[in-house]
Amino acid sequence: MSELFSRWLHDVEPAPAAGSAPAHAAAADRPTARRAARPSPDALLLEAVDAARRAIAEVADPNHIGAHLGAVMEGQRLATHSFACTAKAYRGWHWVAVLARAPRSKTITVCETALLPGDDALVAPRWLPWEDRLQPGDLSARDTLPKVDDDPNLEAGFEQVPLAEDEDDAVDQLPIFELGLGRRRVLSAQGISHAAERWHDSEAGPDGEFAKRASAQCVTCGYLLPMAGSLRTQFGVCANQWSPFDGRVVALDAGCGAHSETDVERQAPETAQPVIDDLHDTVDVSAGEASAAEASAAEEAPAAEAPAADAPVTEVSTSGASG
Repeated sequence: MSELFSRWLHDVEPAPAAGSAPAHAAAADRPTARRAARPSPDALLLEAVDAARRAIAEVADPNHIGAHLGAVMEGQRLATHSFACTAKAYRGWHWVAVLARAPRSKTITVCETALLPGDDALVAPRWLPWEDRLQPGDLSARDTLPKVDDDPNLEAGFEQVPLAEDEDDAVDQLPIFELGLGRRRVLSAQGISHAAERWHDSEAGPDGEFAKRASAQCVTCGYLLPMAGSLRTQFGVCANQWSPFDGRVVALDAGCGAHSETDVERQAPETAQPVIDDLHDTVDVSAGEASAAEASAAEEAPAAEAPAADAPVTEVSTSGASG
């Protein structure tokens, strides 16, 4: 297999577990091996560009095989030729063809061909095991999580155990009530610490946007339900239906605008002041009534009729009177 392909496979392999020793540490414990000799260049293989292109053309469209990018010696009489991929769907990828030949033979053999991604190629996300893919908030009503026996957030609790093999009714109740309440496992100190950090850094913590704008803290709110245990000094449960954190754990030094003791700024209504005309001491009402009566009479009087412009004019003779 080509070195380029092996190198790419190494990059996509999952990281080693936290408890496993690193590879370089394990190699350091082994006796020092002789460094492998660098392979000498093989002119026959390095010049076989056409043979490598023909091998790739058997598995790909020849129009998608671009310029020759170079050749690398992978070992003795083993070389890898690289060609650019011109397909639009595989931008940043390149074709490789691994060539080899037998000792004292001039016949070139094609070992493998492949399409490998480059640095700027679009590839799928790194593979994650199924048990690590589920994130907080992904669980639906029909899902069931697998049990984690070695969960570091839990520790063994005290169970109901008979005091004697022949006494079924006699059980040790005190450890159950004090520590585990009959549960097989309870929160460990690490689990409590992780929960406190997660709640503190959430939006319901003291650094959330609601807390920064609130005028009072949750510790003075009447809707705060105190918690039991050691976390009661830092957290509580909100029971205000108008709060964005109703039914959620909130920090005591958090807050929101639905605090039971805060109120909006109320403005007192302004009373209109009476307007007093102080320009005249007395007002003559009779003069105003006489003027109104005259105006009404002028409107009701008929207007004088003017003679029509086209009416005939009667001439009066004065000759008889003079005789």
